[in-house]
Amino acid sequence: MMTSLALDLDALAFEKGNGLVTVVAQHAESGVVLMVAHADREALERTITTGEMHYRSRTRGLWHKGATSGNVQRVISLSTDCDGDAVLARVIPAGPACHVGSTSCFGDVALDADTFGALDRVIASRMESAAGEKSYTKRLLGDRNLRLKKLGEETAELVTALADGNKTQAVDEASDLIYHALVALRSIGATVDDVRTVLAKRAR
Repeated sequence: MMTSLALDLDALAFEKGNGLVTVVAQHAESGVVLMVAHADREALERTITTGEMHYRSRTRGLWHKGATSGNVQRVISLSTDCDGDAVLARVIPAGPACHVGSTSCFGDVALDADTFGALDRVIASRMESAAGEKSYTKRLLGDRNLRLKKLGEETAELVTALADGNKTQAVDEASDLIYHALVALRSIGATVDDVRTVLAKRAR
């Protein structure tokens, strides 16, 4: 994933926040909002220099995210809002963003906003579950021929719905196809984030 740390610090309105600007940290691949904190000029300078997020806390002072826990946030890009008093930091986290151990400081609500990511996590949990557990996903993960057969069937059903101009059916079949594709990808060690990375590169 390409990195862009070009940020005009002189354009930021630090004076509005008594020397601070609000920083929204967002997962660069899933789009999940991880946390909201503050930064001053020094924190942002260190962020740009090191490529990892630094913040300024009113109580802790200057701090390097993950310096103690190891849950650093590698910066992909920094951009300012229209008023110059907030910064969007797109990052790749090495671990949970929240001090309580959650991926996001906003809990499951933020994670659920990422529908594909949530589905991928469910599939991963089925893969890691006990061998005797019964579920359709578990069955697919354990049967290569069934996975490939279902992919073919769902693709054909989507094509038919599209040819018929049936919007509702096409959306249903596309959803089925995406699910089966994610299961098949998980079975060979690939994830939805791998797909996002490829699509992001193509978009650029």
